[in-house]
Order: sequence, then C-alpha cells, then structure tokens
Amino acid sequence: MKIASALFAGTALFLAAAPALAETSYVTAARMLDVETGRYVTKPLLTITDGKIAAVQSGGSAPDGSTLIDLGDKTILPGLIDMHVHLDSRPEYGGYTNLQFTDRFWTAVGVANAGKMLKVGFTTVRNVGDGDYNVAGIDQAIEEGWIPGPRIVNANYALGATGGHCDETYLPPSFKAKSPGVANSPEEFRLRVREQRKYGAEVIKVCATGGVFSRNTEPGQQQLHEEELRAIAEEAHFWGLKVAAHAHGAAGIKAAIKAGIDTIEHASLIDDEGIRLAKERGAYLSMDIYNTDYTQSEGAKNGVMEDNLRKDREIAQIQRDNFRKAHDAGVKLVFASDAGVMPHEDVGGQFAVMVQYGMSPLEAIRAATITAADALGKKGEVGTLKPGAWADLIAVGGDPLADVNELKSVDFVMKGGKLVG
Repeated sequence: MKIASALFAGTALFLAAAPALAETSYVTAARMLDVETGRYVTKPLLTITDGKIAAVQSGGSAPDGSTLIDLGDKTILPGLIDMHVHLDSRPEYGGYTNLQFTDRFWTAVGVANAGKMLKVGFTTVRNVGDGDYNVAGIDQAIEEGWIPGPRIVNANYALGATGGHCDETYLPPSFKAKSPGVANSPEEFRLRVREQRKYGAEVIKVCATGGVFSRNTEPGQQQLHEEELRAIAEEAHFWGLKVAAHAHGAAGIKAAIKAGIDTIEHASLIDDEGIRLAKERGAYLSMDIYNTDYTQSEGAKNGVMEDNLRKDREIAQIQRDNFRKAHDAGVKLVFASDAGVMPHEDVGGQFAVMVQYGMSPLEAIRAATITAADALGKKGEVGTLKPGAWADLIAVGGDPLADVNELKSVDFVMKGGKLVG
C-alpha cells in the first residue's frame, strides 16, 4: 500500500487516533539531512519496525504490498528537541491574571500545549518546572496513548531557596504560599531531589539565581550557595538523573558549573570565566534568545508587570551577545525556547535568531537534535535517524541548510512510527 504525500495536506491525524501502520513500514522523500555529517542523503528509504528506525538507505524501493509514505520533494530531518519548556503555562496569562482559573485549568492547558509542540515538529521536550505535578500526568497520558504529545523529560517542581525565583513570590503572607521544591540547606536539598524523583522526575531543575518573571528577585542575584548546588548535583547523579540550573547571573552560573550541574538555563549574564568553565567542564548552555521579542511586544497587554518587563529588557541583548561569545568559544549550546513565556507553537522561530547570533543553520539544527540528545543522555535514541533510534522525524518543503526558516513551518511529523497531524 502506498500512502502519497497529498494525504497529509489539510488532514488532522492526531497521534492518539493515528492509523495503525504495518509492523514494518517505509518512508521516502527527495532528501534527508544526516545531522551528524551535515550531508544530504538523496532519495532516502527509511525502514521503520515497531516504531524504530531499522535501516536507512539511499535509493531502493519498498517491497511490493508494503506501507510506503512518499513525501515527494520534501526534506526529512530528525524530530526536534526543545530543552526548556513549561507545558502547563501560557504567556497570555501574565502577572496575576493566571489566578482567575482553577488548578486543573493548567493541566488542560498543558494537554493543548503538548499537542501544539508535537504538531510543529518537537517530538521531544524537557519540561523544567511545573505546578501540581501537572506534566507528570500529561506525560503518562501521552505514553498510554490517550492524548497526542512529544516525549517528555520532566522535572516536576523546580528546587530553590525560600523567597527565591522558584518559590511562590506573588502572594501575601496570609496565604502561607510555599513551593514544595523550597529548601534551605544542603541536606534539605538532597531530600527535595529524592522527593521529586519519587514522583517521577527524570531531570532535576534548580534555581541558582533570581529571575525575570518572579517578584522580589533580580536575575543577576545568586540565590543558592555552591555547597547547596553541589549537594543537589551529587544526589541527582547518585540516582542517575541530570540537573538543569536556572542561572542568569555570572556568579550563580559559575557556582553551578563548579558544583557539577549539567546544563545552565538562560546563562544571560555569563562572563568570560563562566564561558571558560563551561567549555572546560563540558556543561551545556541552554539559552532562550528568542522569547524576548514576544514578551516585549505582547507582555503588557497579557498582564505582565512593568518590573518584569524591565528585567527582561535589561538582559535581553546581553544574553544574545553572550550566546554569540559562547558559541565562538566552542561551548556546547542546545535549543531552548522557554515556551510558556512565549507561545509553544511559535518556538521554531528561534532557529533564525540562533543563526543571526553566530550559528550556521546546521549548528542550529544540531542544537535541537544530536547535541540536545547528548545533553539529555539519550544519544542514539532521539535526535537522529540512525538504526535503533525512535522513528521520530519531520519533513519540510525546502532546504533548511539554505534557509533555516523552513523549520518555522513543518509539513509532516512522525513520532515513534505513527503519523501526527
């Protein structure tokens, strides 16, 4: 049976209701980008068995009577990876406006956002902080086939200091609001790591500095001592988990790297010593250099307070310039959008900004595929189209190495060998 590419035009094939493909099926197109070599494979034929890539060849044809998906003149790439998202959040509800909804509203929002990210080609995401364990439930529902969504590497609650960026900072004392991730000593933080793992965390998120979208914190302010960060890293690594540190400020970034934390989120105010440490110690920088465009144009009418907009303005260009400096120095950079601060469906626009600030299109694509997979500890599983990897792939109409904006509009998505609308 041959499934022509025209089938996918205007057809909503959601993952949960996707047609059951044959145990072994085939995908072909005009070309496929081998992200490892940076070269195109012409007329690729991908053999998919039980949701994974079984073989990739140039030329050849599928056996008679087999299921063949022919994507015509399109370009195939691995499914994309976003290393910094918040699925149970939307930027339309800034400041205090999110308090108008019941708690379970955000679970439902997370379901919608998961579907949106999958549709635009992000077949794997790392969710670095949520509320009420919303994303743990969404992840389980995706894995059980009830709803469409990407593969999720989930952190549950982010850890942080009392009164810091990852605590509840918007409510008055009478509410006694406190995040379950808050701790105030190395030993308390070891317990918090174990608690988040107990409830399904696959990565640990910690806030090492202040942030943009909290109250009573400044992005450059270090908020955890190095010994606290080291306790978190040691405990997480003991349990086989990686650690991501929210860190805008130079001092907090350096403390996190010295403590052994794996990825530095935002890294806005990183200095030359921090860049040197990141390169020497193999830390990945996860820098969201696109979302400020949305925040500054739409934030005020979405309810974001002026103090938060002020902090965003102050660090935005510095972060972009430091992205260029870190790239030029050879630091490992991964794709990270901070979706939730900006719309989840628009994150593909970041590729062009990464190229504007120093990356080649291939480097930007690698940041969202093989480099991100390495940072996740999932090399060979996702972010590649090699035998043994999950059959997570996308297709675009043109040549993304000539124009990376092709990735803003993905024409075809497959996750685990199943078609996605």
